[in-house]
Amino acid sequence: MTEDPIPRVRVVSESARSTERPSGRRRGDRVVGAGRATQEAVDQAVAVARSDRPVLLLGPQGSGKEHLARAIHGWSSHRSGPFVMVSCTAVTESLLAREILGCSQSLHPSLPEEYPGGLARAAGGTLFIDAIDQLPQGVREVLVRAISDGRFSREGDGWIQLLRARIMTTALVPPERAVFDDMPHHVIRLSALADRREDILPLAAHFLRIHADDIGVRPVGFTPEAREALVSEEWVGNVRELSERVRQAVKLVGGGAISAEALLLSTDDKDVPSFKEAKRAFETRYVSGLLQRCGGNISRAARLAKKDRKDFYDVIRRTGVDPSNFR
Repeated sequence: MTEDPIPRVRVVSESARSTERPSGRRRGDRVVGAGRATQEAVDQAVAVARSDRPVLLLGPQGSGKEHLARAIHGWSSHRSGPFVMVSCTAVTESLLAREILGCSQSLHPSLPEEYPGGLARAAGGTLFIDAIDQLPQGVREVLVRAISDGRFSREGDGWIQLLRARIMTTALVPPERAVFDDMPHHVIRLSALADRREDILPLAAHFLRIHADDIGVRPVGFTPEAREALVSEEWVGNVRELSERVRQAVKLVGGGAISAEALLLSTDDKDVPSFKEAKRAFETRYVSGLLQRCGGNISRAARLAKKDRKDFYDVIRRTGVDPSNFR
């Protein structure tokens, strides 16, 4: 398999050494972890990437199923093609066949234009169907037949198209019957984040770098109390919740060290800042950063903030920041 040089996938092993494998094209497409469960899932994914068989990814919501699917796509021979996602929970049930198979003109009065479904849009790449267990039985049977025959037809006409997309799916709950019937396919199971606590700190550090880069600050890291709180938290929202907590904390703290309070993980309710306090702290750091970047020039800082100069000056006065300190 030809290596795609950047970006890379980093799996932190239990012995603190890292292995890298070629990944997808997005900056965030790294599989990060330090535990055996993550290593086993990545090993499975790398093997699956060499196959064209359908894939079913199982695991709780937020555990990283889409992320792993993107990694498999990036490692596969389909990586130069598109990665197209269809969510069966985000589309009305009556339109799911249209979303996956496509449809001819005027078939659906509310959406009269002809429509290329996911199978056509993902040609040469991967079609990722999220929550396939929510797909109506009839549509699922048509999809399975299309995968088996290597061809499909849009709704409303008999035009035969070759199936040129790799199919990957997830299920909200483990299906009682096989999603792909008797067709050979791969199954990869992801654990809840609470069951792989070795991954929490490496993931938090990974998200800190990404979100700090997004807002243009230099990450310092987490305080000892924050690291302890991160590992002890239950993370009912799994990896997705961890990423969002870190993102919000970076916005609040800016370039400082991330505390347990900023992550809203303090065990003492009295230590959690009020919304007003958190907003004021964010405004202060935001204004200070802008003024430093603009050399204390209020007009330029206001333009960057996309605010009227008078309104921005009111914010400066409210925070107590002195622009002359940055000139």
